[in-house]
Amino acid sequence: MAVTLGIYYITPWIRWDRGPSLPDQAVLLDLANRRFYFFWIEIWPHEFYFVAGLLIMAGLGLFLFTSALGRVWCGYACPQTVWTDLFILVERWIEGDRNARLRLHRQKKLDLRKARLRLTKWTAWFLIGLATGGAWVFYFADAPTLARDLVTGNAHPIAYTTMLILTGTTFFFGGFAREQICIYACPWPRIQAAMMDEDTLVVGYREWRGEPRGKGKNREGLGDCIDCYACVNVCPMGIDIRDGQQLECITCALCIDACDEMMEKVGKPRGLIDYMALSDEQRERSGLPPKSIWKHIFRPRTILYTSLWSAVGFALLFALFIRSDIDLTVAPVRNPTFVTMSDGSIRNTYDVRLRNKHGEDRLFKLSLVGDPAMQLQIEGEAQDTVNVPADTAHLTRVYIVAPKDSAPAAADTTPVRIWVEDLASGERAYKDTTFNGRGN
Repeated sequence: MAVTLGIYYITPWIRWDRGPSLPDQAVLLDLANRRFYFFWIEIWPHEFYFVAGLLIMAGLGLFLFTSALGRVWCGYACPQTVWTDLFILVERWIEGDRNARLRLHRQKKLDLRKARLRLTKWTAWFLIGLATGGAWVFYFADAPTLARDLVTGNAHPIAYTTMLILTGTTFFFGGFAREQICIYACPWPRIQAAMMDEDTLVVGYREWRGEPRGKGKNREGLGDCIDCYACVNVCPMGIDIRDGQQLECITCALCIDACDEMMEKVGKPRGLIDYMALSDEQRERSGLPPKSIWKHIFRPRTILYTSLWSAVGFALLFALFIRSDIDLTVAPVRNPTFVTMSDGSIRNTYDVRLRNKHGEDRLFKLSLVGDPAMQLQIEGEAQDTVNVPADTAHLTRVYIVAPKDSAPAAADTTPVRIWVEDLASGERAYKDTTFNGRGN
C-alpha cells in the first residue's frame, strides 16, 4: 500500500529538465498541447501506438499474473483494494480494532463519543479523497503551478470539477462500498476463470489436514483447524476460505497470515491455509510432496503470455529507438486536384506538416524526387527552407509545378517523393504522394 500510494502521489512532483521551452515535469499528460511526457520519452499524437502497445502489455501482464498467482493484482495493487485498505487503516486508528468498531456500529444511541469518532473518521476519509483527486489533476498540468492556482482559486473549473468527482467516488468506494465494488461492479472476477487452471497458485485450505475442525484442548480425532474464525474475521471480502476457492476471493493472503499466527500459538505447523494449486491438493492427499513453485509458475500458458508480453515490449523499444526527431505528413489538397496555370503549367497543392521534436528551432529544407522537370515551391518563402519552432508541428503549404510540355507521365497521376532535411543535424525523412494532371 505504501509503495503504490507513494508512486501515485509523488510522481507528479518529480522534475525532469527538458530545456527552456519544454515542461520540466517528469510525467505529464499535456492534453492542451497534445503531448505525453514520461521522463526522457516524449510521445506525439501520431505516435499513439506507443500508448496502445503499453495497454496491450498491461492486459497481457494481467493475464500472466492471474494465470500464475490468481487474482494477485486485485489483492495487492488494484486501486480499489489499495484505497480500501487505507480507509480501513484510518478507521482502525480512530475507532479501534475490529471488535471496538463492531461495538460502535451496533450502538443504537448516537452519543457524543460516537458522533466525534464518526466525524473524525469521515473528515480523514474526505481529506484522503481530496488528495486523491488533487494528485490526479496534477498529472495533466504543471503540479506546482496548478497547486498554487487551486489554493488561490485561479484554477480552471474543470480542475475543481474533476477533484470533486474523484473525492466523492473515493470517499464512497473506499469508505462504504468496499468489497461490493469487487463483487458486483468489477468484471474481472468473471473473467479470471478463463485465465486459471489446475496449476495456478491460489489461496487454499488444506481440508485433509484441518478437518474435522473443532475447539478445545482435547484434539483426539480432530484436525488442525481450531475453528477460531480468524481467517474469516480478517477477510476483506467476508468469505470463509475453508469453503473452497470462491469468486469473491481477491488473493490478498490475509487469511494465510491470520491462520499461521494461530497455528504457531497452538503449536501446529504453519500452512493450513496457504498458496496452493489444485494439482497439489491431489498429491498431498496421497502423501506426496507438492510440486516446486517454479513448476507451477513456468508452464506452457505462462510462458506463452510472457513471450507475447516480451515481444510487444521489445517492439515498442525498437520503435522508440529508431524513430526520428523530425517527421512530416503530406496531405494533397483535393479541391481542386490540380490547377492549369496561364502559361500552361500544372500546379498541385499540398499541406505539409513538419514536426520538430528538438528543444530548439530548426531550419528544414524541402526537396522533391520524381520527374526532374517538376519544381517545388513553398508558400511565402523565397527559398526551399522553412524555420520550424522547437517542439512543434508546423503546417506549411507547398506547391509542385510541372511546366508546360514537361509531360511527367503518360497517365494522369505521377508518383513523387517529398524529402525534408534538418540542416543542423543532417537527419532526413520523406513521404510519398502523387501529382495529378499532365504537364503538356
